[in-house]
Amino acid sequence: MRLKGLGEKLSTHQYPATSDELIDAYGESRIELPEGSETLGSVLGRTSQETFLSSTEVHETLQGNVGHEAVGRRFYSDRDAPTVAEDGPEQVSF
Repeated sequence: MRLKGLGEKLSTHQYPATSDELIDAYGESRIELPEGSETLGSVLGRTSQETFLSSTEVHETLQGNVGHEAVGRRFYSDRDAPTVAEDGPEQVSF
């Protein structure tokens, strides 16, 4: 997740601030993700109304609420074998 100029704007914003205030101020700002981008407004819009005391709290909320485009390959794990009744690739031993 890359905030680019948005990170600087959020760090200089006056806190405490509500999610509605941040959406009004920066809602159209884009958050770059590995598989696309999303607006700050769409990410914060999925959360409940919050009051943030710092830009760190905003950043943590954004990280926890971005869409699946931020996680890379969905449902992939190179560490776990498929569970019983789950189809998956055959185990390979090297």
